[in-house]
Amino acid sequence: MKPADILQLDALDPLVVLGIMSGTSLDGLDLAAVQFTPQDDVLQFHILHAETRPYPPSLHQALDNIIHQSDEVIRQTERTWTDFAIDTVRDFIHTTGIHIHLIASHGHTVFHQPERALTLQIGDGSAMAIALRLPVVWDFRTQDVQLGGQGAPLVPIGDVLLFSQYQYCLNLGGIANVSFDDEHGQRIAFDICPCNLVLNYYSRRLHQPYDRGGSLAEKGQIVPELLNQWEQLEYYQLPPPKSLGREWVEKHFFLPDAEAIDPHDALRTATEHIARQIARACPHSGKMLITGGGAFNTFLIKRIRTLSSCTIDIPDDYLVEYKEALIFALMGYLRWYGQINVLYSATGARYNHSSGKIAAP
Repeated sequence: MKPADILQLDALDPLVVLGIMSGTSLDGLDLAAVQFTPQDDVLQFHILHAETRPYPPSLHQALDNIIHQSDEVIRQTERTWTDFAIDTVRDFIHTTGIHIHLIASHGHTVFHQPERALTLQIGDGSAMAIALRLPVVWDFRTQDVQLGGQGAPLVPIGDVLLFSQYQYCLNLGGIANVSFDDEHGQRIAFDICPCNLVLNYYSRRLHQPYDRGGSLAEKGQIVPELLNQWEQLEYYQLPPPKSLGREWVEKHFFLPDAEAIDPHDALRTATEHIARQIARACPHSGKMLITGGGAFNTFLIKRIRTLSSCTIDIPDDYLVEYKEALIFALMGYLRWYGQINVLYSATGARYNHSSGKIAAP
């Protein structure tokens, strides 16, 4: 798929957009201020500044447990998250001095069950727009679900418009996902398997927030029975479009404390499982762009290099850590101008569309 097939460059103006993203791994709130400039038949982008603001312990705990809570607790957590986002964005703008034209907020996913046409991201874009006195584009996924899509993955629009030189664009976040052009030139994308959600879970059993460099997994041994159990999950036999939610990951990968397995072995087994599933999902040779926190897991990257036939490219730290925030900034930018920002070939919706609510200040 070529950018010219979906983008009308002459309809765009230069803008600075602040993309904010809260991922399933709960690292914190990612913020990326991005300058978009239509130029020479391509859309140029420049990340002016990006950073992650960790959640306060109380909010982190609330988000970690939110899928098990009542509607009332979810609404209260949304107010807390929104207030945190407002304060964080206000401080980001003050400390950087960057003039922001538009905010694009993904919010934080509470649950994602596309098979039931349900998806929920908390974060009140209208309240943010009023408090910050800036227009906010938010709620990017609901419209796609209403159009029969999965509401995910959404990042392929950015892969087509900004990273078309790569055969595969792989993101190693809480969940590993990929996008690429199929044999017909259509951009397809899907969630491959859990990633940091599982690795962080077992790292916490060892009193570490995450497996730095994969050093904990390297100390473990593969548990064949567990690996086979995970490899046989029905999800892996389904064709795309398909996507995963945290609730599915918890059900199949979060073994109870009473389970007799060393966390090092669980980490080694999970790392092997992730690398195997990625190699199967990306069978052809070519250049692979890897971003997301998992790109810093050198042991996982080593296993992917071993099992895959791709040439792997890990970019600078800004792009590794903030590609999703960058792409949600892009999605907000495109929505502002009524341009296509969701691809039906990736999500399974009935047609390409421009998704997201626009809240005026």
